[in-house]
Amino acid sequence: MTTAVTTAGHGTGPAAVTASGGEKRWPGREPLVLGVRHHGPGSARAVRAALDAAMPRAVLIEGPPEGDTLLPLAADPAMVPPVALLAHAVDDPGRAAFWPMAAFSPEWVAIRWAQGHDVPVRFIDLPAAHSLAAAADPTWGDDEDEAHPGGDDEAASLRIDPLAVLAETAGYDDPERWWEDVVEHRGESGGAAQVDPLASFAVVGEAMAALREEYGHGGRDRDLVREAYMRVQLRATRREFGHEVAVVCGAWHVPALTAKSTVTADRALLKGLPKVRTETTWVPWTHRRLARRTGYGAGIDSPGWYAHLFGATDRPVERWMTKVAGLLRDEDRFVSSAHVIEAVRLAGTLAAMRGRPLAGLGETTDAVRAVMCEGSDVPLELVRDRLVIGDVLGEVPDSAPAVPLQRDLARLQRGLRLKPELLERELELDLRKQTDAARSRLLHRLRLLGVDWGAPAAGRGSSGTFRETWRLRWEPELFVKVAEAGVWGTTVLGAATARAESDAASATALADVTTLAERCLLAELPDALPVVMKALADRAALDADVGHLAQALPALARSLRYGDVRATGTAALGEVATGLAERICVGLPPACTGLDTDGAVEMRGHLDGVHTAIGLLAGSDELSARWTEVLRKLAVRDSVPGVIRGRAARLLLDEGRLDEDEAARLMSLALSPGTPPADAAAWIEGFVGGTAGGGMLLVHDERLLGLVDAWLTSVPPDAFTDVLPLLRRTFSAYEPGVRRTLGELVRRGPAASGTVPAAGEPGAPGFGAGIDEARADAVLPVLRLILEGDRV
Repeated sequence: MTTAVTTAGHGTGPAAVTASGGEKRWPGREPLVLGVRHHGPGSARAVRAALDAAMPRAVLIEGPPEGDTLLPLAADPAMVPPVALLAHAVDDPGRAAFWPMAAFSPEWVAIRWAQGHDVPVRFIDLPAAHSLAAAADPTWGDDEDEAHPGGDDEAASLRIDPLAVLAETAGYDDPERWWEDVVEHRGESGGAAQVDPLASFAVVGEAMAALREEYGHGGRDRDLVREAYMRVQLRATRREFGHEVAVVCGAWHVPALTAKSTVTADRALLKGLPKVRTETTWVPWTHRRLARRTGYGAGIDSPGWYAHLFGATDRPVERWMTKVAGLLRDEDRFVSSAHVIEAVRLAGTLAAMRGRPLAGLGETTDAVRAVMCEGSDVPLELVRDRLVIGDVLGEVPDSAPAVPLQRDLARLQRGLRLKPELLERELELDLRKQTDAARSRLLHRLRLLGVDWGAPAAGRGSSGTFRETWRLRWEPELFVKVAEAGVWGTTVLGAATARAESDAASATALADVTTLAERCLLAELPDALPVVMKALADRAALDADVGHLAQALPALARSLRYGDVRATGTAALGEVATGLAERICVGLPPACTGLDTDGAVEMRGHLDGVHTAIGLLAGSDELSARWTEVLRKLAVRDSVPGVIRGRAARLLLDEGRLDEDEAARLMSLALSPGTPPADAAAWIEGFVGGTAGGGMLLVHDERLLGLVDAWLTSVPPDAFTDVLPLLRRTFSAYEPGVRRTLGELVRRGPAASGTVPAAGEPGAPGFGAGIDEARADAVLPVLRLILEGDRV
């Protein structure tokens, strides 16, 4: 997405004139071009001082002209930066661009100044209608507004960073440190800048002119077109207001705006530009999205630090250290006022030793690390994340233009008390409560629309169907997602319904339709469900692949379960699920023969899913009996791969359909000397690997452990290397405590004879010789309270 331009420094074409005693003076007969660094607090303060001194009749700002009608909203008290202008193509909302502004952005300061002095203010950059239309055109050229990972290395090498070049010329190895010394600390350290608010613009403007003379347009092909449009707009404004016009733009553009150029040449550059219909609005933005590390082309390294410098009227270092101390105290770290005093002193000392006018971010960071963090970078990372970058989310008034879907979403968010927040938070929902159920519906509908505000998570509490856990985090890009989803409808319910119906019609895989049916039930889309059910029945009737059927059944079973919880009619869904299950019972045994290793592992996953799904289908005793017979066939059929035979035996054992003696017999057959070691290892993986409790089964049944141990020690050395990866995959999934107990049992020597320890005989390590029934019964009342309190 396009964003504002990354440039550096200040500049102006005409010679600067000192404004003293509040008297308005204008330098010459030319417009006042104030070159700035976007999102630079020093630039913002300098722009405000320059405008106060010059008192222009009109203010022009680098930005899309489509935003002119939205500028009055900047004066609304409900508008709290950081915010961004969002422009998107009407026919393709995903093609969008942002122009962010923070409180310390010079453009924002200029807008607020103009509104406060009743001076007309306008945007003069290339319209978004052209830039969005040309964004996909490779001949349009690389734009410095965008991040281009993996782009043309040669083109990237031609683009220059003016800030880095000036810093290197001044003998600095860090552009940010140079910027702080010459701009950010200028007001605090005193000097000529406090006398003449325009002088610095002239100095850096000359530097930019020298850079452009050396590097041309610096590899920024689009700048030529953008600057031509700016000159056209500047001429039009001069005809209306005369020469007393102030222009606030990136310093890199200053020489181009002050250079002599003909109207014919500029219009020739603008001829034939592509164009699309666009819509523009204000959206909340974040300090984190202003950071360069996010890939934002005009990003800065420390937006939180810059916001502090802009807002701190005096003693910025002392106030910063106080913020840091407060953050660390909130994290239960011991930080006293003495730490703050010592950190301030150390930062000042470091600045003096390094020849800096005031302590900058580097000095304050070093002081915080040494004094408050005791030399550790762990708490320092928290300071960098929370303060240096910061988690600030702007606000936009309700009167800002928005697509109907966005307005409906905002209404639902207010009604459900779900305020968009930048920081990730966990939300626990009890679906038996009306408000929580409505929140769940909204979040599921948004996910179906591709607006991933919330993501389901495993909750800390009950795993029952009446509870849901979500992780919520609102990102500015979600406004674009909402605009894209607006093509489906004007309300969240209507849009989600239309999207579900469209997805059902276009889905080709049976599993996709069953997943969609589940999501419709979770989102409670009654109008979409019949369409989805018809598509599901059609796909199920035509699909004869057992793997596809097995992949689709679990989602249907979960849908039936959630339908019961949410009081949604699912009779038709139950019929389809039962039909799928019966077809699986018929086709699964033949489908499990003749499989290679990868196919066997995949089919084992399907086996687990179908087993769980059949257990969820209510009133299916006959189906359960048929499934048990299928598992018995798979467990004893030699043509079935070992991993499937082992898993089938394990599922029967867990369900009580296979006694322990029979399980031991099947294991003995699978691990007999006549079985190839690789097949035996696969059987073990299926029996005790992958499922929860596989290790505990071996811990509590020493006969099975003895069989595994005896087989393992009998594997020939030349075959052991082949089966080792499979065995490691099986046993490495166990918890550390289970692996340790198994090791102790093997070292002690399990009872391979098949007998269990009798009363008085030693049992497994950590366990008594026998069962103390009185003590075991004592836990039953507590267990009953837990289960009844969490019953679904």
